[in-house]
Amino acid sequence: MIAPPTTVDGFVTEFLLNLAQDRGVTLQDSTVDDRYLALVRTVRGHLAARRLETERAPRERKTICYLSAEYLLGRQLDNSLLATGLEDIAAEALAACGVDLDELRAHEIEPGLGNGGLGRLAACFVDSMATLGVSSIGYGIRYEYGIFRQSFENGQQVEHPDAWMRGGSPWEFPRPERARIIRFGGAEDGWAVRAVPYDFVVPGYRSGAGILRLWSAEALEPLDLPAFNAGDYERAVRAKTFAENLSKVLYPDDSSPQGKELRLQQQYFFAAASVGDVVDDLLAGGGTLDDLPERAIFQLNDTHPVIAVPELMRLLIDEHDLGWDTAWAITQRCFAYTCHTLLPEALEVWPVDLLRRLLPRHLDIIYRINEEFLLTVRERLGEERVAAMSIIAESPVRAVRMAHLATIAGVKVNGVAELHSQLLRDAVLPDFAEFFPQKFTNVTNGVTPRRFLRLANPALSALITEAIGDGWVTDLERLRELEPFAEDAAFRDAFAQVKAGNKKRLNDVLRVRDRTEIDEEHLLDVMVKRLHEYKRQLLRLLHVVDTYEGVVSGRVAASALQPRAVLFGAKAAPGYVMAKRIIHLINAVAGVVNDDARLEGRLRVLYPANYDVTLAERVIPAADLSEQISQAGKEASGTGNMKFALNGALTIGTDDGANVEIRQLVGDENFFLFGMTEPEVAALAPAYRPGESVDAGARRALDLIASGAFSGGDRSVFEPIVTNLLTEDRYMVLADYRAHADAQARVDAAYADPDAWTRAAVLNVARCGYFSSDRAIRDYQERVWG
Repeated sequence: MIAPPTTVDGFVTEFLLNLAQDRGVTLQDSTVDDRYLALVRTVRGHLAARRLETERAPRERKTICYLSAEYLLGRQLDNSLLATGLEDIAAEALAACGVDLDELRAHEIEPGLGNGGLGRLAACFVDSMATLGVSSIGYGIRYEYGIFRQSFENGQQVEHPDAWMRGGSPWEFPRPERARIIRFGGAEDGWAVRAVPYDFVVPGYRSGAGILRLWSAEALEPLDLPAFNAGDYERAVRAKTFAENLSKVLYPDDSSPQGKELRLQQQYFFAAASVGDVVDDLLAGGGTLDDLPERAIFQLNDTHPVIAVPELMRLLIDEHDLGWDTAWAITQRCFAYTCHTLLPEALEVWPVDLLRRLLPRHLDIIYRINEEFLLTVRERLGEERVAAMSIIAESPVRAVRMAHLATIAGVKVNGVAELHSQLLRDAVLPDFAEFFPQKFTNVTNGVTPRRFLRLANPALSALITEAIGDGWVTDLERLRELEPFAEDAAFRDAFAQVKAGNKKRLNDVLRVRDRTEIDEEHLLDVMVKRLHEYKRQLLRLLHVVDTYEGVVSGRVAASALQPRAVLFGAKAAPGYVMAKRIIHLINAVAGVVNDDARLEGRLRVLYPANYDVTLAERVIPAADLSEQISQAGKEASGTGNMKFALNGALTIGTDDGANVEIRQLVGDENFFLFGMTEPEVAALAPAYRPGESVDAGARRALDLIASGAFSGGDRSVFEPIVTNLLTEDRYMVLADYRAHADAQARVDAAYADPDAWTRAAVLNVARCGYFSSDRAIRDYQERVWG
């Protein structure tokens, strides 16, 4: 390997050499793709050298093996240049070659390896573990297509394959020598695939490096040659097609039995490959199986990888000949479980019949774990608790509760915000919290300041560094030093100019990407997150429709409106019908509102398609207002709420998830709180009749939607949404409507005083340093991993 470049001349030499040797072209003959790939190769060499140095250095005895179905990484080029300290050298070197670095940045395709907050959190955590020097390895699946690419046709979501690897995956290192055989089914009808690992180097910020190891599925025999020679070409490649399905798409639609089975296959595929990889490394390094709990811990990022628990038991018993009690004692010290939900339907259960067909040995192991656990439950709590605490649910079909299995096997179980962890103990797993009080803890989520402040918001980062130095990049609590600057008129003015510049920067992206734009003088009101009813995009939309109705009916003069651009960004799961209807309605409202001259341009609704990390890095720094309006008691934590606050957006939100901690830190006067609390929601729920006491504003909005005003006069198009709200309203949109509208009025009044608004925005930045993923990882070290 050529020594990584540390000077401009060295970088130029390496870049040109990679063009010649790797791409086979001269600079003069090269395409944008050639130049981008040569740049990646140059930077990747530096990352590889960093990783080798990290592996040679003395390490902690215990390695954190992070198991996650998602890693929403974002583009890698800028993050790698920042982490390695090559930003300026690369820019100078490329300029000397007449190459436009911005053009190469734009050429990069974002890896589609995650869906939303869960995957973005996992990416933040591997970044922080690398930066903090934690011995770690992230494990997941190398999805060929990842999350779908979203477009809108007639306002409705259409899903397209996200071929993020169509030009190759230049940041990865294939490791075929570490491939593993993964077996499914029983002894009589079993089948197997090969799991091939691909490593991404995760660079720590100006420090060491970690590894993200993603598994790709291949057939053991990709071609049935006799079938091919016999002319049966479909059968000849059937095994290849079948195997590759396992790593084809992130979260295949599970509304069909085939989709459910494929999801379980995916989960076992990567969990088994990862557990086997760790055990083999331990033994190859001279360790023994008794050493495993001291050398590694598997962090289960939600229930997706929980099948790793019986897989480790199977390895220890069937392949390494340990007795049951010894194997179980080891296993119980090797896992920790993070729960990311409060929704019962999001706690995975797998039908027993499916497990018996796909993983019969694992089902036997689960039955025995359950049998022994329930003996203890009977002794300590009595027979009446057995049904609630069993790993096996008896109805509506016999099924395995993966959260119960993870809790029984795990050293620790953590929630991801103070309120979430309390509700996890009190409402989601109360019997287990009573039985295992020492297991339950909290680790509030965090985000990496490198990507979501230093890279995403360079102008604000420069202003912060000018004020307090650059130590905040790895010690985000130092943002507290900004508090006095909230009283400095010159700093507030500079801060406001940064926000204005970020709006202009977002507009530059929206014009090219979506052929739309915002008025840079408008309050930019943003709600970007997965489209789910509990997140209540409908609540925000009803207020928009109510505002619109006020103008067109003559109740309110357009000139009285605080100019606003309301920006939504979200994908709905392909099989989630109501979520897709809501997307259609948002786009329909946007189409009418944005074209109505009576509003005098003072209200606009935008919904850029295919919201992803790359767009987030432009939207978040530009936002004035962050919509965090989920029904109290439903959002586990959120991480978007943290990103917005750290970038100087004020929050309008309920006391839900990490909103609670944000409000406590920034102060009530710098947060627009509204809505019922979780206990109030619980108290109202049994008697809630949404259609009986609808607020006048909500009623006006619903009537306008029902009239066909946003559907060309066709009343049937959005009737299911209106009917659902008036008859069911599971997430109490109508119950919180008036409080939300009043909070929006407070927002308007506050934004009318730009200087006071900027002061509050500065204090949001200064007081949110707690929400660093570096702090979260330190909390895991102390509270979970020991």
